[in-house]
Amino acid sequence: MLRTLQTYKLLFLRLIFIVIGIELSLYFFRIGLLFTGIFGLCMVFLLGREMYFYVRNMVLIYNKTISSILQDDFSSDFSKHKFNSTYNELFTLYETLKSKQNEQVTRDIIYRSILNNIESGVIILQKQESDWSIFLMNDYFSSHFNVPKVSKWKYLKNQLPSLCEIIEEDDFHEIKTSIELSINEQSKQTFVLQASRTEIFGQDYFIVLLDSIQNVVEKKEKDAWINLMKVISHELLNSITPIRSICQNLEDLVEQDSLSTEDLEDIKNSVQTMLRRSDHLQKFVEGYRKLAMLPSPKKEKVALPQLVENCIQVMNPLFRKSNIEVKNAVTQNYLINVDSQQIEQVLINLLTNSINALENSDPKQISISAEAKNNRIFIKVSDSGKGIEKEIEEKIFLPFFTTRTEGAGIGLTLSKNIIEAHGGYISHKTEGGKTFFEISLIED
Repeated sequence: MLRTLQTYKLLFLRLIFIVIGIELSLYFFRIGLLFTGIFGLCMVFLLGREMYFYVRNMVLIYNKTISSILQDDFSSDFSKHKFNSTYNELFTLYETLKSKQNEQVTRDIIYRSILNNIESGVIILQKQESDWSIFLMNDYFSSHFNVPKVSKWKYLKNQLPSLCEIIEEDDFHEIKTSIELSINEQSKQTFVLQASRTEIFGQDYFIVLLDSIQNVVEKKEKDAWINLMKVISHELLNSITPIRSICQNLEDLVEQDSLSTEDLEDIKNSVQTMLRRSDHLQKFVEGYRKLAMLPSPKKEKVALPQLVENCIQVMNPLFRKSNIEVKNAVTQNYLINVDSQQIEQVLINLLTNSINALENSDPKQISISAEAKNNRIFIKVSDSGKGIEKEIEEKIFLPFFTTRTEGAGIGLTLSKNIIEAHGGYISHKTEGGKTFFEISLIED
């Protein structure tokens, strides 16, 4: 503001000097000082010329700066004017907008790089009057579907009519469905189609995501195999390494000419250790066989309260030994069509986990409840333990994963497989700092 006033003052002073110069020149002409009057007019001319170029340069700089801002062209260099305090605020505005544009361009490059590197097809459409234009198409979509990066919806429709027809049928509204598309004239693949519509600063955008179900499944299978091989190799090395070391020790002992009583004791201890590790390996393999060769469930109608009561009776000695109070809230006579032996095994596994979770807790309580909704029976097993740590929540259903040294790590995996074989699912949830397991089965 002060700089603006200063500019006005400079212009006003120039005008005053010009007016004074004209008055003085006219005065000199009236008193007969001709040459002095001519000199005065020359000075007025020079002052007028200087004022013209001053205003002209100022207007040109303002026009050039404003034009650059309006056209998003920040390539101009105003460094030669930086010592002129008159334009400080203007150049500060220019540099601020230039910096913001550079940040925006950087973010756009990063976002586009991210979108171009994900293994999902992404298209963003922008509404223009009554038609849609393609605002962005990532590289995966273009290469995977063999579609050039066209700019108009009608051109994309010529390339992928089946996809575009589904979107048009829903009038560019939110969609979540599966779709079969032919890739490079090969057999059709199934994709998950998700689309949403949003408005940003008055502009209408439509975002389309396409994920190959086959790729997702293959990635999950690969991750599962990697995790499984890590566990198996860990278990095998834990047993083979000490056995090999013991065998080397026994070999050295056998090669001696005579064996002392201490040597015989070492041999005996070594053999016992090898037997223990062999038993561990045998249990590990048997656990794997149980998972791999789970028989199909032989279903029959069973009363849920009786099935739960049977499990509690089996576990009662362990409950009494650990001073655990069990609250059975399953009173409704729900009928479920299941393999009773397999479901009992699941409940026993969950109750065993609860007993282990309550080892260092007080009070020690286990609750079993059930409810029916949406044609399903939900069985909930909870305890007063500290719950499952966040770090291992995603691993508890992995084969052979366990936090106990004596555990085999197949209880929850086997339970999950049994429930899924019955057309249900098992999950764990946390409420109020407590974790509970919930079994969902179809109501008969």
